[in-house]
Formats: sequence, C-alpha cells, structure tokens
Amino acid sequence: MTDTNTQLQGAPMIAPSSTDHPLYDDIVQACRSVYDPEIPVNIYDLGLIYTIDISDEGAVNIIMTLTAPGCPVAGEMPGWVADAVAPLPGVKQVDVDMTFEPQWGMDMMSDEARLELGFM
Repeated sequence: MTDTNTQLQGAPMIAPSSTDHPLYDDIVQACRSVYDPEIPVNIYDLGLIYTIDISDEGAVNIIMTLTAPGCPVAGEMPGWVADAVAPLPGVKQVDVDMTFEPQWGMDMMSDEARLELGFM
C-alpha cells in the first residue's frame, strides 16, 4: 500500500492551502492583482502562489516562487503580494516566503493563463 503523502519521483511536496477558510477567496483575488512585470498574467494564474495558509487568528502565510530564480523583481515581488493581501478585512498579519522547491514549470499555470499566453 502506498502512502498518499509520498512524494512523486522525489519531487518536493507543496503544502496544502486553507481553502475552506472564509478569507481564502479574498486572498486569492488579492494575489490575482499582482503581476509579473514581464508576463501579462497575474501571479496566481501563473501558478507562482504555492500555498496560502490562514490561521484562525487571521495570520496569513503565503509560500510562492518565481518563474526563474534570476527574476529581476525577485526581491520585490513578496512585498507586492504582502501589500495586496494585508489590507483585507480579517487579515491581521501577512508573511510571504519564497521557495524554489519545487521549481516552477509551465504546467503550474491555470488554463486561463495558458490561453492568455497562447499555449492553448
């Protein structure tokens, strides 16, 4: 029997998001307001937001990545995300952490992003 939490082919796991939290949809919408300046698609639909973890007290921890480690806005984008999410009613604190595990790939984009970029 296989453990469902086992990593596939050694790929790092992406922590689950708090999708059942009442703030989740608003936070997703706030993330959709942030764009990578080089790509005309928001960072959520690009698949750059890996995890949105929301505590009962309103602390939000977002784990995100970039399309490439050498992205020119690597140092700024986490602040853009925090600035978009922090004003939401019910959000008490926002921490945005950057990871490159697993590495971002085009397969992480939403269908809308693929369509926008001409991949569908």
